Amino acid sequence: DVFEQPQHVGLKKIEFHITTDIPAVLPINSEKEEKNGKRVYIYAATEDINNTGFGRIFPAPSSNDKMETEEEDEEIPSEFISRRDLEKNRLSREEMEKFSVFKNYEPGDPNCRIYVKNLAKQVQEKDLKFIFGRYVDFESEVERNMFDIRLMKEGRMKGQAFIGLPNEKAAAKALKEANGYVLFEKPMVVQFARSARPKQDPNEGKRKK
Repeated sequence: DVFEQPQHVGLKKIEFHITTDIPAVLPINSEKEEKNGKRVYIYAATEDINNTGFGRIFPAPSSNDKMETEEEDEEIPSEFISRRDLEKNRLSREEMEKFSVFKNYEPGDPNCRIYVKNLAKQVQEKDLKFIFGRYVDFESEVERNMFDIRLMKEGRMKGQAFIGLPNEKAAAKALKEANGYVLFEKPMVVQFARSARPKQDPNEGKRKK
């Protein structure tokens, strides 16, 4: 009868075909619709659906919190040693005096290349990169190209290495923080490399090409 009366077109029954996961919603809503009309029906449906768990979209701030913590973690490069670990495994000045390798220690003249000795035989280039890579901005192509590790594995130079860093400031910081760091149970002796400046310029030109 309802469909034969054109004046009641605006009050036609609107059905929402919802999955059988929430069957209890439909009979309650149909009763409300018959009494109060279409608007109440829609409101009740959304209210009941929210109560069943579809409203979980509202606690969105928790996802934002996760994003913030992820961004904070990304700011700390995990592929390089942290300053805390450097300090924890570094000898104090008093402890250095007990080792003959630090006797008459002189840092040398500041430059962008450092010299490391007293390295354990199992040390590899990746170990030195893990330590000294923290002083290089790898997003900069110039600094990436200037970062160079030469580990001596044979002959009289065995257990020594030369490491090129982007600038004197980075080299000075590396010397200060890494000198005396115990790597494979042996403390590293870190100094500025001698006569590094004249060799640095031609090397830079070749690397850029």
